[in-house]
Amino acid sequence: MSQRHSLVGTGLYSTYEASRLVGVDLRSVRRWLKGSSRRTKHGIRTTPPLWLLQYWDDEEIGDRYVLGFKDLMELRVVAKLVAQGVSLLTIRAAIAIAQEQIGPYPLQSRRFLTDGKRIFMDIVGVGGQPSRLLDVQARQLVLDAVIRPSLFDGVEFDGEGNSLRWFPVPNERVIVLDPARCFGKPILLRTNVATDTLSLSHRAEKGNTEFVARIWRVTPEEVMAAVAFEEGLAA
Repeated sequence: MSQRHSLVGTGLYSTYEASRLVGVDLRSVRRWLKGSSRRTKHGIRTTPPLWLLQYWDDEEIGDRYVLGFKDLMELRVVAKLVAQGVSLLTIRAAIAIAQEQIGPYPLQSRRFLTDGKRIFMDIVGVGGQPSRLLDVQARQLVLDAVIRPSLFDGVEFDGEGNSLRWFPVPNERVIVLDPARCFGKPILLRTNVATDTLSLSHRAEKGNTEFVARIWRVTPEEVMAAVAFEEGLAA
């Protein structure tokens, strides 16, 4: 049954915004979140989405494939695993097992940090999976390389181990994505000024950082942090 979700404190991102934030091309993001179909010699083969989005059953926006903050954090982990060579087939199987053990959005949970290896090992023996999924040692090496040093860098968790907010710039706490503030858009931690607003103002004022800082009552350093962040997304 469809319903109307509260957008307050949940986060709201288009697939385009999500692709920019996690650094994955839009086509891949749409395929992962919407599923896909392709014609084979045996007919049409349909691949379902990796998981149901937070707003999937919303009567107003459910068919627009918008993401909540948990979806964004799930997508971030998928992108990192794919970048390290983990196949989507393996990731799909891991998500299914992790959902049973952790909950509906397992990859954004702190528990995946500690349970990840066991979850990937549990893929062995899943009925119908091809033999190339049995390379557990390779999966462990990937998890050692990804999860331990970087998978949750910049992510803060609540008391239940769920992603609470994300600082997207490594080793900095100037810019934050917080679903409880401004629908989870990238903003300055100290204020609610959006990074794209500062970047556009900086461009409109022909790079006059001091003037933009005075207009928005932020520091010049915050303006330049926002500009650098937005340029990074564009790149």
